[in-house]
Amino acid sequence: MNGIHDAFDVVVMGEILVEVATDQPFGHGVPAQLGISGDALNVAAAAAAAGARVGLLSVLTDDDLGQAIAGRIAELGISTRLLKFRRGQQGVYLVHSDPDGEREFSYARSGSVGSTLGPDDVDPTVFSSAGAVVAGGIACAISTTARAAVVKAASLAARFVYDPNFRPRLTTVADAAAALTELAPLAFMVTPSFPGETAALLGVSTPSEAVATLRSLGAANVAVTCGAKGVQLDSGVDSVWVPAIPAPAVVDQTGAGDAFVGTLTARLVLGDDLPTAARYGAAASSLVVGGKGGTGFIPTFEQTRAHAAASAHAVEGAVSSHS
Repeated sequence: MNGIHDAFDVVVMGEILVEVATDQPFGHGVPAQLGISGDALNVAAAAAAAGARVGLLSVLTDDDLGQAIAGRIAELGISTRLLKFRRGQQGVYLVHSDPDGEREFSYARSGSVGSTLGPDDVDPTVFSSAGAVVAGGIACAISTTARAAVVKAASLAARFVYDPNFRPRLTTVADAAAALTELAPLAFMVTPSFPGETAALLGVSTPSEAVATLRSLGAANVAVTCGAKGVQLDSGVDSVWVPAIPAPAVVDQTGAGDAFVGTLTARLVLGDDLPTAARYGAAASSLVVGGKGGTGFIPTFEQTRAHAAASAHAVEGAVSSHS
């Protein structure tokens, strides 16, 4: 980075994983497809597709696998400038998706090279000059050093976006809730999912209660994602419901939430208002489920915008036909 003019619109941080995907339940001899995924990569890919200049801070192995992953990151239009390469084991997960896109995961990530991410990897110049910084609960859960890196990044960022992304196999409710409580006051936006995360981490039973709790913790804006129903937005000034957009095809739901967060963040930095950015996020998330794997299909912004517009026109047509 040579100066403020080279600043990223969006910087994402977290762990990248090798993805082994199957159409059949796990077993010996089952054919599989190798991919590169992980929440941080999925978010970064969506943000780049939405038009943002994106940097990705992650630690990869210093071998051929690490270079192959870096090559995939570059293919997705993400800068590789912030990547770190160290000796270690790349995290891996296996995923099996049924015909409805529901998934079964098995992880091998304990002690991964990605978990060596630490505060010293967070360059104050890069993170303070970025339009927004995105991190999630998975990064906070993989190691104490990674969580410290997220806290440092949040304290530096002009806009910090936090996705709790609670994974019961990876961390406890208490630790995930503590991370959310610590980071909410530093957050420009928090994006919990309802009902799973909001019930577990906030102890609330409605999206509006989740909004109120996170606002009381200090979050400037809240987007409660409610699956196939939609998203409850709150800026402290306005509260808006953004309906979900039906998916043209459902192959694999991996990365749908990440696509929402990445697209939303990118469009906010690029000047869209919150409801508009969320609408584009909803459109992107409904398209990515048509591909296999977290980055199996990343729609261009032209595709996302057209999908959002078509859905809006369909809703308007339905309303007018009943009036």
